[in-house]
Amino acid sequence: MPAALTPSAAPTAEEPAEPTAHGGRHPARSAWWRFGLLVVLLGACAGSLLLWSPTDLLSGGLAHRMPGYWFAPLFTLVYAVGTLAFVPRPALNAAAGLLLGIQQGVLLAVLGTTLGAALAFALGRGLGREALRPYLRGKVLGALDRRFTDQGFRSVLVLRLLPGLPFQAGNYGAAFSGVRFLPFLFATAIGVVPTTAVYVVAAASADQPGSAAFLVSAGVIALLVLGSLVGLWRAAAARRRAQAG
Repeated sequence: MPAALTPSAAPTAEEPAEPTAHGGRHPARSAWWRFGLLVVLLGACAGSLLLWSPTDLLSGGLAHRMPGYWFAPLFTLVYAVGTLAFVPRPALNAAAGLLLGIQQGVLLAVLGTTLGAALAFALGRGLGREALRPYLRGKVLGALDRRFTDQGFRSVLVLRLLPGLPFQAGNYGAAFSGVRFLPFLFATAIGVVPTTAVYVVAAASADQPGSAAFLVSAGVIALLVLGSLVGLWRAAAARRRAQAG
């Protein structure tokens, strides 16, 4: 048969090539769809505060509605969901101190904090990291990413001990970096103990404002606030110097 009449199996110039699993645009599009889902979920968690209050529930309602053996796990779960809804941890810790006292309050608040961090990490790593990874290649963000990847436990521990850094920002910042889950979890559980204990003790001893426990915890809270303000001032000054230079 003449070659001109032989059907060709090769695609012509007019036929668009099919996108491949790795070379097409679909993976990037899927990553941004997942990131959009993350934003929607977090917005729904924050918006749910119009319908319920974690601090009110932790401060008394939960204890009266649930059997005793369910109280500790439900308290931990409500605390964790509260962190996902961007409720400030000092408010949640104060509720734990008012309701549970010092020992049980610190224990369950630390468990709730760790569970909330684990949930946020899983959401950020599963839904947001792939979309945002290309933006971590700058000089500063790239260096932070390498530090969290190479020294995950140490970096997260320092992050948790720093005063004034928003808890949720630390969760999602770590999730978008290369830190592994277990070092993140263990560093969080250890690093949040000091600040958690301070707020729980302050709330638990608020009915005795002259007690040593209240005075010490209130003094430490004042130092944490002062440290946060100094940190913000130094960051603003560094930003102004960078812009001027």
